[in-house]
Amino acid sequence: MRVLAYTAAAVLALTTPAGELGDSAVLAPLAGSAAVAQSGGLSEAGFRAYLPQLRAQAERAGVSRATIEQVFPTLVFSPRTVELDRAQPGGSGGSSANPPFAPYRARHVTTSLVAQGRSRYLANQPRLRDIGRRFGVDPAILVAIWGKETSFGAIRGDFDLLNSLASLAYEGRRRQLFSTEFVATLRMLDRGIPRSTLRGSWAGATGHPQFLPSVYIRLAVDGDGDGRADIWNSHIDALASIANYLSNAGWKPNVPWGVPASVPAGFDRNSVRSRLTAPRCARVYDRHSRWLSVAEWRRRGVVPLGSRVSDREMASLIEPDGPGQTAYLLTNNYRAILDYNCSNFYALSVALLADGIGR
Repeated sequence: MRVLAYTAAAVLALTTPAGELGDSAVLAPLAGSAAVAQSGGLSEAGFRAYLPQLRAQAERAGVSRATIEQVFPTLVFSPRTVELDRAQPGGSGGSSANPPFAPYRARHVTTSLVAQGRSRYLANQPRLRDIGRRFGVDPAILVAIWGKETSFGAIRGDFDLLNSLASLAYEGRRRQLFSTEFVATLRMLDRGIPRSTLRGSWAGATGHPQFLPSVYIRLAVDGDGDGRADIWNSHIDALASIANYLSNAGWKPNVPWGVPASVPAGFDRNSVRSRLTAPRCARVYDRHSRWLSVAEWRRRGVVPLGSRVSDREMASLIEPDGPGQTAYLLTNNYRAILDYNCSNFYALSVALLADGIGR
């Protein structure tokens, strides 16, 4: 059964215009953290008054008394975390215009990044091959996501997860989400993971793959055979966990994410427009056509630039830079990448980076 489990970057992408800023929005620098938090009526005193609610939720979830007694007296409100959350663009409003992909691609799919990814791909090839067989996921995609999320483990964030998640729960805009993730972090402590390890982005993402705590609990796996799912110190565990994530998101073995395609002049785009509204990330999926077989796309004059996709495979069309520019026919596996981070820019850059890495 498919498990929907979003990374922190995916959660953030739900609030960006057209869902296209993806993880690039997470690292936006700001100044004057305390002022923004205080202007919304938030304070250390208010935070402490909220904590009994959070404690009661943890108790109901079965977190051990020892962990609760150890953690709650140490929690501190983080105005910086709240400021970064409030600075995220979008929300329910925002522009409905579709920005072009090309400028983003130029910054995020560079020769240097491909070379770095290729180096790590070759260095870890035997383990990646085993992980690919175990989960049926293309190893190059795993390396591309690893590079995209944390620059191959180099940039993972240094926020204390418990303070950040408790502060975001107190803020209240997405209280259920962040209080649930806070409790999941306590459960990680119950499993023996030290608090010093539980550091990451202000939004709760942690480790090489930037998993939310609840995602770690459900989907992190041991990849190196030592009996532990250590996504902080073992990049092999991290790569295997990403593979498990994508497998649970519906990845189909031996099927590519998609293929570049040429669209004929005068093509009737309205005839292939999707009439469905996606239950989440609707503006991201609105850029996709309806599903047709690759053979049907060929009959309509849309030609795959390569032979990687079977004519029997179902695919949707996206033209991220508009008519006359490179289009892509996207398989179900592209949707699995979107499950990791619901942004076409993110998914396309990961896919194209993977093409270069695995070449």
